[in-house]
Amino acid sequence: MRRTVVAAEVSAELDWDYEAVDERVRRLYDRARHAQWSVEDIDWSIEVPFGAPLADDSAFAMSAFRESPMARRGRPMWDAFRWELQSWMVSQFLHGEQAALVVAGRLVETVPDLDSKMYAASQAVDEARHVDAFSRYLAEKVEHPYEVSEPLHQLLRDILSDARWDVTALGMQIMVEALAMAAFRLAERTFHDDLIKDITRLVARDEARHVAFGVLSLGGVYGELTTAERVEREELVLQAASLIRRRFLLDDVWQRLDIDQHEGTEFARRHQLMIAYRQAIFSRVGLALRQIGLMTERVRDGLAGLGLLGVSLGRLDGR
Repeated sequence: MRRTVVAAEVSAELDWDYEAVDERVRRLYDRARHAQWSVEDIDWSIEVPFGAPLADDSAFAMSAFRESPMARRGRPMWDAFRWELQSWMVSQFLHGEQAALVVAGRLVETVPDLDSKMYAASQAVDEARHVDAFSRYLAEKVEHPYEVSEPLHQLLRDILSDARWDVTALGMQIMVEALAMAAFRLAERTFHDDLIKDITRLVARDEARHVAFGVLSLGGVYGELTTAERVEREELVLQAASLIRRRFLLDDVWQRLDIDQHEGTEFARRHQLMIAYRQAIFSRVGLALRQIGLMTERVRDGLAGLGLLGVSLGRLDGR
């Protein structure tokens, strides 16, 4: 899978009113200007001992290993899984950041007000830097990165194929970016080398602004839609959430580890540790949906049915 082309006919919108429309967006833009960092600020000499033995996880995680299809291959398989999961996660970060770069460029063209265009332009710079950092990490430190997972690929195609700016922003700024932000913040506890922890710490600061921009730009939109238009956005959220859940069944990782696909996905689908991980990284998406007024009863019931509601970032260790 070397290239994806998504056709979408979008309308460019120019705003000749140069007075600030929303001071909050302007302040966010100012923060973005002052918070720029360089990939060269990262210490790339930090060693990444990919595949090396790891210390035991929490009691919750070690219990999950003993109940998993990996257990019969011995304790080293748990370490191999943890390293491969990190490689897979960082690879998907990279693919998502490239799509976010494209989306930010599109938002410059399609959002209706100048403040939002200026902020989206600053976000495009952030996303380019994230692509640079993650691609360098994978190229220099990981021997076998992963291609874009099919559920993420489908989600990104869906986001990019819709010409409406609010749908593009909802898909990327809320569903993809908020999920990534939560995953970045979990990296300190779930990743295994200091270099990727440093990178995700820097990227998470940028992502917090990106999600905030999504919340600000969409906050007043959904109360003004017709019932049919609102239902359409609810459906988009639920379709995106379904793809996110399918993505975290980890088909690609089980294949890489030569674990039976059905056994692996059933473990990921049903074990409380894996459910808790999905719920933890989805928690920021749920908060953003509430902030923009899209955590409706229908959406809440749908997310609960997918098993994506319940665990906060602070409760992943099972205590």
